[in-house]
Amino acid sequence: MKIHNFSAGPCILPQEVFDKMAHAVLNFNNSGSSIVEISHRRADAQEVIDTAISLVRELLNVPDTHEIIFTQGGASLQFVMLPFNLMKLDGGKAAFTETGVWAQKAIKEAKRLGHVEVVASSSDKNFNYIPKDFVVPDDVDYFHCTSNNTIFGTQMKSFPEVNVPMVCDMSSDILSKSIDVSKFDVIYAGAQKNMGPAGSAVTIINKEVLGKTGRDIPSYLNYQTHISKGSAFNTWPVLSIYGVMLNLQWLKNLGGVPAISKINQQKAELMYSEIDRNGMFIGTAEKEDRSEMNATFVLKDENLKPEFDKIWKEAGISSLNGHRDVGGYRASMYNALPLESVQVLVDVMKEFERKFG
Repeated sequence: MKIHNFSAGPCILPQEVFDKMAHAVLNFNNSGSSIVEISHRRADAQEVIDTAISLVRELLNVPDTHEIIFTQGGASLQFVMLPFNLMKLDGGKAAFTETGVWAQKAIKEAKRLGHVEVVASSSDKNFNYIPKDFVVPDDVDYFHCTSNNTIFGTQMKSFPEVNVPMVCDMSSDILSKSIDVSKFDVIYAGAQKNMGPAGSAVTIINKEVLGKTGRDIPSYLNYQTHISKGSAFNTWPVLSIYGVMLNLQWLKNLGGVPAISKINQQKAELMYSEIDRNGMFIGTAEKEDRSEMNATFVLKDENLKPEFDKIWKEAGISSLNGHRDVGGYRASMYNALPLESVQVLVDVMKEFERKFG
């Protein structure tokens, strides 16, 4: 049976990526060695990370003003690295929008090094919408936002105009739609949603914002360390980055970000049309802020949960249960999830309506 993987992360990846990674584990580049045992200093390993960085630059149209690095620790480490690199030592301040759990975690880490001003929050409605019409003060060191909220199923459709460096956590929607990278001074993303396997994070940094904090930054936490070492300050996860490289090549061959954006819109429209049409379900996010990556919904009658769960599991659907903070269900529709899988879920929802509606 084909499995339709709606996991919120680690994400589904294209089959061809799995096939090539599996082969490389046994015999990388016909070298007779496994990719998991080779040195990250080898020329063919260096080619992997260089290609991955080059593809990020190409697919996102990253300007020459910005550097691209890979680090470990996912977005969680970025929550720490950001204030070290952007928040001034004396009287440092940062502005945040609080739109979910991951924004709260970023806020928590920034507070360790300076003052944080939450300029807008959607916590009053359990983060089911994106705040709008907020003002970012001009005296902060940077403004931080989270573009997509996997747990609550909301997504920023536009970004504010600010007079300070703008930072965005794009872990769960990077490469899913076109963005103007030049408007951001730092973009970071854990790989395990749209980019590849877990184990790495990409950070895109405007070089002009670095070196201005007055801090003595620990070596690994210093962006300039990783820039100067070509992301090889320490042993980087060769297999993980190889998976990222393969996935980016797949995306490029598909037609790049513009092509996948159209497919993602089709998936989201199909999914949300059924949620709105089907009287057995209720969407949890405000319609204007619904995420194209993570559709969250609940049953109108929770007593029917065992029956619905049985139907979708029998159809080969995997990882549909929602996060405990929202409950219900979450259909994560990252780049590699085919439209066919969304159609299978929609058909299951219609079958459930016929049987129990």
